[in-house]
Amino acid sequence: MSELITAELVDLDLSAETKDAAARSLAERMAASGRVTDLEGFLADVAAREAQMPTGLDGGIGIPHCRSTHVTEPTLAFGRSASGIDFGAPDGPADLIFLIAAPAGGDADHLSILSTLARHLMDGEFTGALRSATEPGRAASLIRGDAPEAAEAGAAGADATGADATGADATGADASGADETGAGEAAEEPTTAAAEATPPAAAEPTPPEPAAQPAAPFRIVAITSCPTGIAHTYMAAESLEKAGTAAGVEVFVETQGSAGFKRLDPQLVADADGVIFAHDVEVRDKERFAGKPIVDVGVKAGINRPAELIAEVRQKAARGEVSAPARPTAPMDKGAGATDSYATRLRKWLMTGVSYMVPFVAAGGLLIALAFAIGGYTINKAPSVADHFVWTEATSWAALLFQIGGVAFGFLVPVLAGFIAYGMADRPGLVPGFVGGAIALTINAGFLGGLIAGLIAGAVVMAIQRVTIPPVLRGIMPVVVIPLISSVIVGFLMFLVVGKPVAALQKGLTDWLSGLSGANAIILGAILGLMMCFDLGGPLNKVAYAFAVGGLANPNEGSLKVMAAVMAAGMVPPLAMALATTVRGRLFTKAERENGKAAWVLGASFITEGAIPFAAADPLRVIPSAMAGGAVTGALSMAFGCTLRAPHGGIFVVPLIGQPLLYLLAIAIGTCVSAALVILLKGLRGASAGSPADTPASDASGVTVAA
Repeated sequence: MSELITAELVDLDLSAETKDAAARSLAERMAASGRVTDLEGFLADVAAREAQMPTGLDGGIGIPHCRSTHVTEPTLAFGRSASGIDFGAPDGPADLIFLIAAPAGGDADHLSILSTLARHLMDGEFTGALRSATEPGRAASLIRGDAPEAAEAGAAGADATGADATGADATGADASGADETGAGEAAEEPTTAAAEATPPAAAEPTPPEPAAQPAAPFRIVAITSCPTGIAHTYMAAESLEKAGTAAGVEVFVETQGSAGFKRLDPQLVADADGVIFAHDVEVRDKERFAGKPIVDVGVKAGINRPAELIAEVRQKAARGEVSAPARPTAPMDKGAGATDSYATRLRKWLMTGVSYMVPFVAAGGLLIALAFAIGGYTINKAPSVADHFVWTEATSWAALLFQIGGVAFGFLVPVLAGFIAYGMADRPGLVPGFVGGAIALTINAGFLGGLIAGLIAGAVVMAIQRVTIPPVLRGIMPVVVIPLISSVIVGFLMFLVVGKPVAALQKGLTDWLSGLSGANAIILGAILGLMMCFDLGGPLNKVAYAFAVGGLANPNEGSLKVMAAVMAAGMVPPLAMALATTVRGRLFTKAERENGKAAWVLGASFITEGAIPFAAADPLRVIPSAMAGGAVTGALSMAFGCTLRAPHGGIFVVPLIGQPLLYLLAIAIGTCVSAALVILLKGLRGASAGSPADTPASDASGVTVAA
């Protein structure tokens, strides 16, 4: 692994006049060293981060930074400007500019180095040494923390910043001398005088007074975090800790940065007298600090005015101001990313319901498909196996499989609704969610009705949880009150308000699917194919899958065609990458060629995620290629009239497919289209770059270099 910064990444005479020009100048050095693969893409990421909040700091420091997919390894470039560059700091332009580039999946070791640098920026001797450095190598060595260079540069920095350090040393020496001489003599004089003034005989023994116990210092716990988590997070922590030491206050900081975070000891949090949140993204596990005096500010305030924050939290504690008790957090929100928006949380809630529903789909759907394969398509008219079952007849066993699968399938909508509500409101959401899902089945609102019922149930429970409840009633709330009230509200809304319109929409959708033919069916197949291949197993992929599965609850010719198109398209991306690495292996890195071997099996098993390693390395070429092939496959599957009753893909369901040979032909054509496109695009990239993808430089980074 390369060093974080080298002499080639240092510009001691940065001539740029604007922050954009400064970022470009330093980024060009990174690109020249092979650490940035796409200069314009990286600069766009830097600009996006700068737009969130200016990165200028007091003391003449600019620290533009970002995480980017165009960065191969954590890297830092340093520039020193004679005229200064405006990075939005309150005290004026910056003359020390640090451009920090972290890869999207940066490792903890390098990110910890970046956090150490951020803390050093709060040290005047360190920045003074950088201002006095005369050689790029020396500046790079100082930033890396190389011991010999750092010591020499630190001394030079102390000289450059004036006699502060010397004066401090002299003052310290004087104070030390006073302790050893004057203080000692002063201590002896009262003892001697007392002995002379009081005759020994008159002295009466007196019990020693107990020593006064020193008062415990005020204790503060703090959280610091910024959108990128590699600079301001740690600078705010350093600033708060130093201000706490100066004020005689104990400050313990939890930095929620990109390298992860280590939670403060629960006992330390419990004993804290106050809390400071210096953050620009949501504090994780915030409920730990409920019931304490809290000062909540942006991360820049933690850097620029820590003493004020400490004074403010002490004043709140003195007045007895505390935060409200924590409200229960939904399971899906406990692990939420710090920058998750409402739309992101909504997606997670929906995906929670889908993820719990999928096992029921797989079990029930495959059992039903096997029943049709064994007993034919009339097996759905067989009598109940509880009344009629012949051990030696295949049709009885087929009927048994069909009826077990039907029972499992009957749970789809209630489970979907129940666990959407669970993702939103934790266990209290389960009861109204399941009730709403069951009502959706009763009124024939189907899959769409269950989805809406789950959202309504979760929202109702969340609203009830916000109501202030007397302590005496809190024990029965989750067991009695919340299930009762929420079930009544959800039932009312589903039966009398939203249920009927949704049921009508569901019926219209079902009728439309059953009537699909010709061009309309082909267009739908292409759209579903695009959705299956856009995010390779992500939310959009799951939406298309859930749409297809919803049609199996009331199967007809149209819904079975949709199921076949979705399953076929989902196999294309990994198969296409496997084919491309086999045909033109030199366009791929060694690691990608190894992944290509596994992708054959993954694609044949309908595991679309098998293409993710390729998309992560080169998304602009792989994802469009995969989408094109998926659209072709979905359209052809619809055009060929292929059907599928099983809610799964892969070669093992081929016997359950209507028109199996044409189905396989559609997959083969789509795979060839995707493979040809990705080879073409990578070939064009290779021609413009002038070197194949498996050159030593490319293999060393493990990342495909984007043009």
